[in-house]
Amino acid sequence: MKTNNIEGLSTFEINVLVQQGARFVMFPYTISRLVRRIKSSNIYFIRPHENTFKYALKHFFLNLSLSWRVIPYGPIYVMKSFFYLLKGGKDYTQIILKDLDVNNTDYHPNLQYLH
Repeated sequence: MKTNNIEGLSTFEINVLVQQGARFVMFPYTISRLVRRIKSSNIYFIRPHENTFKYALKHFFLNLSLSWRVIPYGPIYVMKSFFYLLKGGKDYTQIILKDLDVNNTDYHPNLQYLH
């Protein structure tokens, strides 16, 4: 899965932004093809004080236009998408941070320059 909006940020900078209120969110959507359903979404890094509405609205309309065809599950997934639109996305911050800690090299900045 691709993570958007983290271009050019180090692990340390991501951790600092998360402590300030940033988070990793996903907006689930469903594309229905006769019987089969495909559920996928990119993960977005939402910075502190950034609105999630612009990301969620795109996925909601995609879900509304493509998932209604499979009855009874299509309308259920549209409502689920609307729920996550109102909630601000499905939060994956802790999972992503654990993955970053395991897979990235150590970065130990000199903290005297941060004060």
